[in-house]
Amino acid sequence: MIRSLYSAATGMLAQQLQIDTISNNIANVNTVGYKKQRAEFADLMYQTMQYAGTSTSATTISPTGMEVGLGVRPTSIQKIFSQGNFKETSGSLDIAITGDGFFQIELPDGTTGYTRNGSFKLDNNGNVVTSDGYRLIPELVIPADATQITIGADGIVSIMQASQTVSTQIGQIELADFINPAGLHSLGDNNYINTAASGDVIVGIPGINGIGQTRQGFVELSNVQLVEEMTDLITGQRAYESSSKAITTSDEMLQTVNQLKR
Repeated sequence: MIRSLYSAATGMLAQQLQIDTISNNIANVNTVGYKKQRAEFADLMYQTMQYAGTSTSATTISPTGMEVGLGVRPTSIQKIFSQGNFKETSGSLDIAITGDGFFQIELPDGTTGYTRNGSFKLDNNGNVVTSDGYRLIPELVIPADATQITIGADGIVSIMQASQTVSTQIGQIELADFINPAGLHSLGDNNYINTAASGDVIVGIPGINGIGQTRQGFVELSNVQLVEEMTDLITGQRAYESSSKAITTSDEMLQTVNQLKR
């Protein structure tokens, strides 16, 4: 009887985590470069009351045995790095990645961070930076007299300057990739850092060796699908209510037992 109380309680805790994860996805439905997350679960250990194959007589064995589960536990929250939809902005420093890869940025502590948010800006020195002022790696500086910025699918950056009729190549955008992007550590602000689980960083030119290409004038929107999230939200809510009902039922059964003496 007590077993059912604890098992149902683990179910409520698991569904709470599910709702928390879904809520974060919904909150970031309009966040540029956001990648949705999915909570994953596994059943807990089982209390074996009779092993399958146990002899039931001199000539027969138990075909199934008896095992009672003890609930559920969270195992991971998986990052889903599927491609988000593109939105055209016509911004010369708005860059989307088609395919795999991340922009490299310099974090305040000097380490390298990674992001899918390609909505870049210029700082007071002409450096290409993120909305938080983190510099793009490799460093890219736009001259003050640049009248036009062109970024190719291969990441080559060219500019037109005043009084010039021929464009000048000033830099190359490089993208980073990982064997296991889901193993990256989320810092918030659309930024990640690599871990032992993500594997070593692979840096390359866009469009070469499986790395995605760059598209100027676009940003990649969140890959959250509201219909899916709302469906999962309803499912999680109903599962939470069911676990709560199981606790209520177990409590009523215990109450019945306690009243037997009357």
